[in-house]
Amino acid sequence: MTTPRFLLQHSSSECRARCGEVATLHGVIKTPVFMPVGTQATVKGVTPENLVELGAQIILGNTYHLFIRPGHALIREFGGLHGFMHWDRPILTDSGGFQIFSLQDLATITEEGAGFRSHLDGAKLFISPEDAVHVQEALGSDIMMALDTCIPYPADRRQAEKATALTGRWARRCRTAQSETGQLLFGIVQGGMYPDLRKQAVEELVDIGFDGYALGGLSVGEPKELMLEMLAQTVTHLPGDYPVYLMGVGTPEDLVEGVYRGVDMFDCVMPTRNARNGMLFTSSGRLVIKNSRYRDDHRPVDEQCNCYTCRHYSRAYLRHLFQSHELLACQLNSIHNLHYYCCLMADMRRAIREDRFLEFRKAFYLQREQNNH
Repeated sequence: MTTPRFLLQHSSSECRARCGEVATLHGVIKTPVFMPVGTQATVKGVTPENLVELGAQIILGNTYHLFIRPGHALIREFGGLHGFMHWDRPILTDSGGFQIFSLQDLATITEEGAGFRSHLDGAKLFISPEDAVHVQEALGSDIMMALDTCIPYPADRRQAEKATALTGRWARRCRTAQSETGQLLFGIVQGGMYPDLRKQAVEELVDIGFDGYALGGLSVGEPKELMLEMLAQTVTHLPGDYPVYLMGVGTPEDLVEGVYRGVDMFDCVMPTRNARNGMLFTSSGRLVIKNSRYRDDHRPVDEQCNCYTCRHYSRAYLRHLFQSHELLACQLNSIHNLHYYCCLMADMRRAIREDRFLEFRKAFYLQREQNNH
């Protein structure tokens, strides 16, 4: 077992929700936390200064994309991602397993690792579990992820067993390859939609000993109820003094339900991707800014929000920018959505500290219901 870097501060007396702190090389992360996705060493549409102002504690970079372009050797010359992209707070890097899985026809998974073709120029590339760790060490991220094999949905029992076993063997190789850099390494729990396989995966990863544990292979097309069921069952097997990270999830509702079930960390492209498509998150639900009803609307996106966008701009102006395909629309919409997500997490941390999480959860849904009537 590793020495926990997670300090549990408050636990709900009503559910599994909890808040704490994760100590990293670039500072302490207060959990539960949402991590904006900066796939290519940038969170699309916003500057690092924007991210600091809106309350982002940690961002995510992607090993697969950065390995292909501009290359980890170049990034290391700039002092790692922090120096390269002018961000002095924590960074988590995904191992690239999900991106390789997404390539499907371009990837070949073997015991040795993953062979794949670059989505940019078709060049043949290969990454082993050891490579995944060494690339992330060069990137200088605060939290690294072990290389895993993602399981599609649906997957038959044999397919899930085979992939889960390979992820376990790769996880051990990742841990062995890790250098004494002070970076944290998280293992990824696979197992498909089979609770016993996920339990076995947890037991193997805990035996290897990681600094945190991520739930992979969820939100890959399965019904929401099944995702939440797998999540709830898996979390009960994880050691309580390590951070739990739900990968690639999701909507504001997903975050609330994840925290309710004991998750500490989340990431998703949704706030920035939806912002670029004109969908904004508000305290009363979603708002599609291109709708004609906002043409002469003087109000901010969300009257309960104090983000830069809501303090300075009307719905009418934001609609005009979006309809005119102006770049500023992406920036202002992204600032608002990311601020909403970060504030949602801060509100949940406060509710857990005050031991009123169920009251918070009920009010969260009630506000949405009232808006829909």
